[in-house]
Amino acid sequence: MNRTETEKAFAQMITQYERLIYKVCSVYASEAENRRDLFQEIVLQAWRGYPRFKEDAKVSTWLYRVALNTAISHRRKQNSTISTRPHDELLHQIADKNMEARSEEYKMLQRLISALPQLEKAIMLLYLEDKSYQEMAEILGLSAGNVGVKINRIKDKLRRQAQPLFK
Repeated sequence: MNRTETEKAFAQMITQYERLIYKVCSVYASEAENRRDLFQEIVLQAWRGYPRFKEDAKVSTWLYRVALNTAISHRRKQNSTISTRPHDELLHQIADKNMEARSEEYKMLQRLISALPQLEKAIMLLYLEDKSYQEMAEILGLSAGNVGVKINRIKDKLRRQAQPLFK
């Protein structure tokens, strides 16, 4: 593939998976300007890694991994706290259109997820995207068994945190 073909294929990939990148940006950046910066950084890192991308993994899996790793690094560089922007905006960006995003229980769940540590937040983002344990493992660099254990622990943690809110 020559440079022009590579650039065209990369641009098509970014266009196809733009929503995936925006979802990651919306979880890891609180301000619109920071989300735009993070989006650009993710695209830059994807471009740098694109020549080494081997099609033995799905494009979405590879791109999720690049996006999450870049977002986590970006947050560390900024040395800022977890996003505290209005949760309704977050809900509309990461929720499936068919979910009842307006329900109080769902809003509360999103608030609890947004307060999780970065790895747990990434796991729940992928879980809510209906990724398989194997896909999550590939994206996060964990074993599928470890992903399953972490998901169960996160669910238990969220249940314990939510329980007092329903009384």
